[in-house]
Amino acid sequence: MDAPGITALMSTLSSARLLELQERANAVRQGIIRALASAGSGHSAGSLDMADVFTALYGHVLRHDPAHPEMANRDRLLLSCGHIAPVRYSAMAMFGYFPESELLTLRKFGSRLQGHPERVSLPSVESTSGPLGEGLAQGVGMAQAAKMDAADWRVYVVTSDAEHQCGLHWEAVMTAAKFKLNNLICIIDRNFIQIDGSTEEIMPLEPLADKYRAFNWNVLECDGHDIAAIIETLEQAKAKTDMPTVIIARTIPGKGVSYMEDDYTWHGKPPNKEQAEVALRELSAERERILAHA
Repeated sequence: MDAPGITALMSTLSSARLLELQERANAVRQGIIRALASAGSGHSAGSLDMADVFTALYGHVLRHDPAHPEMANRDRLLLSCGHIAPVRYSAMAMFGYFPESELLTLRKFGSRLQGHPERVSLPSVESTSGPLGEGLAQGVGMAQAAKMDAADWRVYVVTSDAEHQCGLHWEAVMTAAKFKLNNLICIIDRNFIQIDGSTEEIMPLEPLADKYRAFNWNVLECDGHDIAAIIETLEQAKAKTDMPTVIIARTIPGKGVSYMEDDYTWHGKPPNKEQAEVALRELSAERERILAHA
């Protein structure tokens, strides 16, 4: 696939463009499976379920340029839940940051694609992530710096739902509201799972939307697998001028691979060779269905 150069933000999403993004999201999922199978370790469920969100970001919403990844006015994208790094790596490869073949080096010694993103390893990876709950605090600092510099770039922070069990995250939520950081958008992967089971059994988060409203945030929700809805919701968030926005993206863990979907045990394990072959066949069949509508 051709790299897009600087992403052009369009006021409307044509049906042809939407189909292209859907195909790319499918390619991102296939890249995730190949990377995880090659590594023999890693996190499957969350990586797969965020493929549509990352495709929407890299393919349509972000101000970015793979040919100039450190350009000063780029939007900043932070992955707080660093364990789902395979989805970021796969999306970056699909949109031209590095060759897709490099995905097969995931978690290998000396690879740029470590189990959690490292800021100094890849261009445009804005922060090193690993300990959960830190990403939004880092994003708040960046968004405040942009305000101080009168810069017009935005900060997007992708978070897991389970890391909302961390106190530091809520300190960042309060700080963002205090400074009315309308250039900050937090995206929650609301898949309802964590490594030991359901979030609502381990440490309930609901009513999650009401909690954010109580902290003076603009709250939006969307289907995290509907690319058109994701883009529309992100555009609504960008139009908010007086407070930060959180987008609760409802997702299905393991999306696209039938035997992984809604199974929390795939939170932190990869497919073996045979399982990967099954997953890739399913995703290839889905790609054919997408192309049949082109």
